[in-house]
Amino acid sequence: MNYRKAQNKDLDNLAALFDKYRVFYRKEADIDGAKDFIAERISSNDSEIFVAENTESQLVGFVQLYPLFSSTRMEKLWLLNDLFVDPDNRGKGISIGLINKAKELVKTSDACGMFLETEKSNLIGNNLYPKTGFELNKGANFYEWSIQ
Repeated sequence: MNYRKAQNKDLDNLAALFDKYRVFYRKEADIDGAKDFIAERISSNDSEIFVAENTESQLVGFVQLYPLFSSTRMEKLWLLNDLFVDPDNRGKGISIGLINKAKELVKTSDACGMFLETEKSNLIGNNLYPKTGFELNKGANFYEWSIQ
């Protein structure tokens, strides 16, 4: 498996994976919107996207991270916002490889760490993340405000 930074040439295949990711989280399929969103992330360079590419040069997974800053730590950190592996390719350690690419980004960008959020019902993720060194923060509350 080859893990690398996403490029413009990946846009169509990456958008298809991103659309599947959104559908997993109960959003309506929108391949055009997914393509526009990913294209903007790549062109604006406001996120880091790494892909997993198999030996047939097919994209089978991705991870997307957004930069943040911790005021109390006075350091940069990363939000691991999206992690997805195509269902036909699960169980092969691809998610772990993508998380390792994210960890490399944290180290090379002199950040203090990364965090993520996943639904309590995401059994796969909730089993995976502790295995890769993430610790559940039981001492914090997570709140959300939306215009919708």
